[in-house]
Amino acid sequence: MADRGCPLEGAPLPAEVRESLAELELELSEGDITQKGYEKKRAKLLARYIPLIQGIDPSLQAEHRIPGPSQTTAVAPKQQKSRPTTSRDERFRSDVHTEAVQAALAKYKERKMPMPSKRRSVLVHSSVETYTPPDLHSAPPDVTTGLVEHSYFERPQVASVRSVPRGCSGSMLETADGVPVNSRVSSKIQQLLNTLKRPKRPPLKEFFVDDFEELLEVQQPDPNQPKPEGSETSVLRGEPLTAGVPRPPSLLATLQRWGTTQPKSPCLTALDTTGKATYTLTYGKFWSRSLKLAYTLLNKLTNKNEPLLKPGDRVALVFPNSDPVMFMVAFYGCLLAELVPVPIEVPLTRKDAGSQQVGFLLGSCGVSLALTTDACQKGLPKAQTGEVAAFKGWPPLSWLVIDGKHLAKPPKDWYPLAQDTGTGTAYIEYKTSKEGSTVGVTVPHTSLLAQCRALTQACGYSEAETLINVLDFKRDAGLWHGVLTSVMNRMHVVSVPYALMKANPLSWIQKVCYYKARAALVKSRDMHWSLLAQRGQRDVSLSSLRMLIVADGANPWSISSCDAFLNVFQSRGLRPEVICPCASSPEALTVAIRRPPDLGGPPPRKAVLSMNGLSYGVIRVDTEEKLSVLTVQDVGQVMPGANVCVVKLEGTPYLCKTDEVGEICVNSSATGTAYYGLLGITKNVFEDNLVFIVGKLDGLMVTGVRRHNADDVVATALAVEPMKFVYRGRIAVFSVTVLHDDRIVLVAEQRPDASEEDSFQWMSRVLQAIDSIHQVGVYCLALVPANTLPKAPLGGIHISETKQRFLEGTLHPCNVLMCPHTCVTNLPKPRQKQPEVGPASMIVGNLVAGKRIAQASGRELAHLEDSDQARKFLFLADVLQWRAHTTPDHPLFLLLNAKGTVTSTATCVQLHKRAERVAAALMEKGRLSVGDHVALVYPPGVDLIAAFYGCLYCGCVPVTVRPPHPQNLGTTLPTVKMIVEVSKSACVLTTQAVTRLLRSKEAAAAVDIRTWPTILDTDDIPKKKVASIFRPPSPDVLAYLDFSVSTTGILAGVKMSHAATSALCRSIKLQCELYPSRQIAICLDPYCGLGFALWCLCSVYSGHQSVLVPPLELESNVSLWLSAVSQYKARVTFCSYSVMEMCTKGLGAQTGVLRMKGVNLSCVRTCMVVAEERPRIALTQSFSKLFKDLGLPARAVSTTFGCRVNVAICLQGTAGPDPTTVYVDMRALRHDRVRLVERGSPHSLPLMESGKILPGVKVIIAHTETKGPLGDSHLGEIWVSSPHNATGYYTVYGEEALHADHFSARLSFGDTQTTWARTGYLGFLRRTELTDASGGRHDALYVVGSLDETLELRGMRYHPIDIETSVIRAHRSIAECAVFTWTNLLVVVVELDGLEQDALDLVALVTNVVLEEHYLVVGVVVIVDPGVIPINSRGEKQRMHLRDGFLADQLDPIYVAYNM
Repeated sequence: MADRGCPLEGAPLPAEVRESLAELELELSEGDITQKGYEKKRAKLLARYIPLIQGIDPSLQAEHRIPGPSQTTAVAPKQQKSRPTTSRDERFRSDVHTEAVQAALAKYKERKMPMPSKRRSVLVHSSVETYTPPDLHSAPPDVTTGLVEHSYFERPQVASVRSVPRGCSGSMLETADGVPVNSRVSSKIQQLLNTLKRPKRPPLKEFFVDDFEELLEVQQPDPNQPKPEGSETSVLRGEPLTAGVPRPPSLLATLQRWGTTQPKSPCLTALDTTGKATYTLTYGKFWSRSLKLAYTLLNKLTNKNEPLLKPGDRVALVFPNSDPVMFMVAFYGCLLAELVPVPIEVPLTRKDAGSQQVGFLLGSCGVSLALTTDACQKGLPKAQTGEVAAFKGWPPLSWLVIDGKHLAKPPKDWYPLAQDTGTGTAYIEYKTSKEGSTVGVTVPHTSLLAQCRALTQACGYSEAETLINVLDFKRDAGLWHGVLTSVMNRMHVVSVPYALMKANPLSWIQKVCYYKARAALVKSRDMHWSLLAQRGQRDVSLSSLRMLIVADGANPWSISSCDAFLNVFQSRGLRPEVICPCASSPEALTVAIRRPPDLGGPPPRKAVLSMNGLSYGVIRVDTEEKLSVLTVQDVGQVMPGANVCVVKLEGTPYLCKTDEVGEICVNSSATGTAYYGLLGITKNVFEDNLVFIVGKLDGLMVTGVRRHNADDVVATALAVEPMKFVYRGRIAVFSVTVLHDDRIVLVAEQRPDASEEDSFQWMSRVLQAIDSIHQVGVYCLALVPANTLPKAPLGGIHISETKQRFLEGTLHPCNVLMCPHTCVTNLPKPRQKQPEVGPASMIVGNLVAGKRIAQASGRELAHLEDSDQARKFLFLADVLQWRAHTTPDHPLFLLLNAKGTVTSTATCVQLHKRAERVAAALMEKGRLSVGDHVALVYPPGVDLIAAFYGCLYCGCVPVTVRPPHPQNLGTTLPTVKMIVEVSKSACVLTTQAVTRLLRSKEAAAAVDIRTWPTILDTDDIPKKKVASIFRPPSPDVLAYLDFSVSTTGILAGVKMSHAATSALCRSIKLQCELYPSRQIAICLDPYCGLGFALWCLCSVYSGHQSVLVPPLELESNVSLWLSAVSQYKARVTFCSYSVMEMCTKGLGAQTGVLRMKGVNLSCVRTCMVVAEERPRIALTQSFSKLFKDLGLPARAVSTTFGCRVNVAICLQGTAGPDPTTVYVDMRALRHDRVRLVERGSPHSLPLMESGKILPGVKVIIAHTETKGPLGDSHLGEIWVSSPHNATGYYTVYGEEALHADHFSARLSFGDTQTTWARTGYLGFLRRTELTDASGGRHDALYVVGSLDETLELRGMRYHPIDIETSVIRAHRSIAECAVFTWTNLLVVVVELDGLEQDALDLVALVTNVVLEEHYLVVGVVVIVDPGVIPINSRGEKQRMHLRDGFLADQLDPIYVAYNM
């Protein structure tokens, strides 16, 4: 070590230049100067010697700085990396490691990674010019391509369909599915795809079976991996403890001896934060004060006249780091009183990091008393009573202040009967494990004594020596040397507090110099700090030191601190052999320590090891790979009287081979004996006196078959332009288990001045560096603002608390980069589609297996004779005329407003007369002829119904259209315009208010208002009769058109004939038992599907009275619908999911108030949710539970099922068995299979039957591809046959093929005669044990989801709702979620219901949960405000609109994370 120079062609630099270079290095590493300033000053210093380094390529000089004096000379054979210590507060890097990292980075081409995007305050709106009229040549059901969608702001009112089409303007590029790719988002996704295309890891062949379907890959050992080849190690034996020197029998006896024979001798000096000695405790004072405390503890503390404490009781010691004197008195006072001290940190707030675990330790130790000082007690958080507050998770404690004035003086001859020689517990030291749990290591009196003797012998301590102690005196080496061994040798300890070190890092060196100390106890960090501060301190001398004990010398990175320190201070009298690294652990106490040569120690040694070898647990002295190496120093010899061996980490602890890494075990009389109160772990760790050294294992992360040390990864991260970016070098590395493997997470504090670009660039470089040097992927890299990571008591990072926050989503990072694509290599193999089994063999297979074909039907219509006159009429117009004639004053409709008052009513005759007036106006003013289409653009109300029948009266075909929303014209008006154009409406019937809106200036900004057809307002049309009411020539004539936007964003209109319309009304009448005497309440939108039929058709057909509640009114009065149900005693009521959700959320806390108002729902026989999706069980159940208090019967709530080809397939009705629920395996569903499981089993998914199949309806389950029939409980497409099926899509050029495919499909085998309509929904039929109305076994239909919506990923079929349910469960601030795919990437959009700064917590949680539960890697996570995910009137998510909005950059997201 003596011949250190700078490796400049072997020419040595003068000492002062070397010193200045070292200072410069450190300034740069601390961020005190910029890189530019550093290079300038350095060039100046080296200018004279520059000819010597001409050989170096100038382009490398900036990157690979010429190694400064912080490393060995050119003569030394191995280079070292530098890195200080586990105290993770301030670290620095070595040039070699930096060079290794920079070289690794240079190997990577600048790969373009997509940078995450954060919210921009201003959003660019797409302009009106980008709208073009619809392109009429597209595939029929989607008549919407060619219009661009505007950005959404608030979630639309319940009433507005987000039917904004997909597509784009002419200037944009288009992808295959008609989505614009001109946006920034798409280019980022393209970058992401390019990044992911790189082959990452070799494909893995082997699998283990995870339960059922999905095979998770299990990583196989690499055949070329290094294996240990050495001979078996032998046990190392330390020298025997010397006999012969007369030693006192115990520590307390020693203290008594010094206290009585050497009372003036100094024992301990305490310093304040300026470095002044505040108090020196002499041995005499020390002895008398400890006695006084012991006497008080034993005699003055009582509880109901019983002594409060018994011998062996545990007592907490709560003393600040700045008060060693009081701590020492308390510690020895407890030993004298035969109590067991448990030293802990001072809790500063009620929620300190790790404080709960400390509370658990205190509770498990049965601690009820805490000793502290007056000053410390005043600083503790207080409750209102003035008492010390109860800390979270802590047992109730009494606090005793032990300052002199509070203690009682013992009688002259009093002496405690302390036994401190046996195997009883002397003290308990706390330690925190990797997971964050706190355990207490019990140290018996025998070990305590043996440890003091072994340390005295190993360190050669002699009487009255001075020791400078910079460590925490409450635990570990600080306690063993500075509190215990020092008393045995009557030493004088000068304790340097952490606060003083922060203020003046040089203080400990000044004290060594001032007190001429022979020994000092430090950590690598303290040496590093003093290097930063040593400029201008020319007069310090370290020549008095004979031992500088480095307590964390076992950390592989402390070597650089030792070397750099020696380099600078050798000129100030520091001898190289003085530096003595040691290794210790709470369990084994001191394991090994390097002795100075005068105590017989051999010369120090180093080894340069291959990091790749180490990751496989093998020691290889590195020869060729200069980049990924680890330099380690020895930690001296085994302790006197101890035996040490190295055993294998896994399995039975056999001895390791000489070139194998294992755990060190110690057998000695001087170790801990148990974890307090934890018998199970104690057996593993302390039996046979074998003690693990877990110092290294705490940071161990096992990914796949390799191990990586957290500290090594931190060093690599720090070597990437460290101080420019990471705040004070604060980086935490830990692993989390996701999908059966450890995943590495790196969290760093970024400097306050770092820009977005800086941070992203730093993150991508760190990933590349770690990948290159450690050959391991980082799962998540998170940056948090400076000073926000939880701190350990002495300033480091509290790793386990950081991990806890990461997993709970409370870390609040300001930047996140996830790399699941790169690191998760054990996903199941993508599913290969098997060559299909033919439909015939399927039938045969089912027959052989005894399975029936999955077919079911409602009751037969022919057998249901009802006496009602209405069924004699084929046309609804005839029914209305007949009712107006026979029961003119019978009320059919009541419309309620938000206040619950009736705003309009219609009896049979009133409705008939209003319809006549509309018909007359259409013929005269509109000059329409029979068969013309008329758009009815009305708000929900009686006007709409009258206009509908008016159209039927004059032979026109009505099309109901939701009016545009005045506050949201940009989004809603184009939809209206599109339906009017696509349906070829010759006229628009509407109200005055809507007419004004359609022609307004605002409307002109959204659409071309000159191209509207005739607009008639029906508010004041003259009272005229029509000459004759039109009668259709046949029942198959078109009655009306039903337009609706599917959740996939497709606008589809279907044709309903008069025959189908009557059949639909009849089925519903029979299922719900509707008669003129009945009242039903409807809270639905009247524009399409079953909602329209219930609102406009059924009352006229069945004659029952409908109470109409427009869902829009619930926004101003949530309880309107339920109050109406109660007031009109409705037996049957219908609503949508959005209405049910509004009631559940809005009335949750108000059931009591409603009951007071007399709301009673016991009248309800059936409450049906009108839906075109899988039943939302969670919502219906919470609704039932919530309103049970208002009398809602438990079995009343059910759902209906309809779709475009048939608007009402299932409907619960009033008779028949209750809906059943089954549980299926979600993983089997992905493979298109149904596997029934028990409730609560893993991966189970509840499915509820969608009501009963309507009379006259037949349902069969067909294979999606072969179109063959399937067996019972098999998943396939639901096909339906019924008299009320729609007759086809209404398209401009009626495309026959699609029409035939959807409306007149035939099975490929079996019953090939029946014509079926394909619903486009996956589901299955299952025969239950229940009996249906006709007495047969009941067949239940379960809807799984829409085929159009499913995501094909990894060869499997996923339903978005399943992924969304998992994501919503991941964190409480996720209000809503929607998923879709884009170029095979899974995009997850979550609405954040919380603070924007918490947004980034969700990225990792969302990625984790989707990986764990669905084995899918999320490609993009988009975090948006509540209400951004568009929802249609039925409460369904419009995922395709969301996708288009995302790709067109219109969502104004808070954050977009592109997972690598």
